[in-house]
Amino acid sequence: MQRRNFNQAGVSALGMLIMATCQQAQALSLGDLSNAEASSGLKTALENGALAAVALLGKTDGFLGNPKVRIPLPGYLEDASKLLRNFGQGQRIDELVTTINRAAEAAVPMGKDLLVSAVRSMSVTDAKNILAGGETSVTNFFAEKTRAPLGVKFLPAVTQATAKVGLANKYNEFAGKAAGFGLVRKEDANIQQYVTSKTLDGLYLVIGEEEKKIRQDPVGTGSAILKKVFGTMK
Repeated sequence: MQRRNFNQAGVSALGMLIMATCQQAQALSLGDLSNAEASSGLKTALENGALAAVALLGKTDGFLGNPKVRIPLPGYLEDASKLLRNFGQGQRIDELVTTINRAAEAAVPMGKDLLVSAVRSMSVTDAKNILAGGETSVTNFFAEKTRAPLGVKFLPAVTQATAKVGLANKYNEFAGKAAGFGLVRKEDANIQQYVTSKTLDGLYLVIGEEEKKIRQDPVGTGSAILKKVFGTMK
């Protein structure tokens, strides 16, 4: 319960700052607040929001139990799963689906430091773009700054997890050949790369949904600096 309250406070703080700032149509020059104070408030809100997303996804069933981010089998293999079940492969299919989602759940917490680092190294230009941007400005910021390095960090964990399932190697062998004939997208021809990409998609999706939700209903409390920023912008 405490963790849930923390998560809600984090994302709500983000919403308070973004909504109020957009309404004022001011970048970082916010009344009596200095640029440093406004920037500090934004960074605190973004950091809390990122940590909330990691907490939601980086736990058992964070992916597997959430239909919005649950990772299915790639393309044609998902379509063929019913047929494979008829040939006695049902248990292995279920095992693979569970494994790739557990891999995502295990990988997400590894991205916490990179997400926080991206926020703390945010430039004035980044901050202005976020404050003046649309509903996905925060999501876009995180994706632009962290997708490539997070992919590198997640891939070994995903590879280790999927290596335990023999069907993963068989998939790569078959999908690699199928990709050569245009039957499978190249980005889906490797199960490890596919899961890594879907893990990142899920992470940014959750950040995006929380961002939209808190823009529409910016409630909650934050740190002292957030209260000061929010109070000044009222």
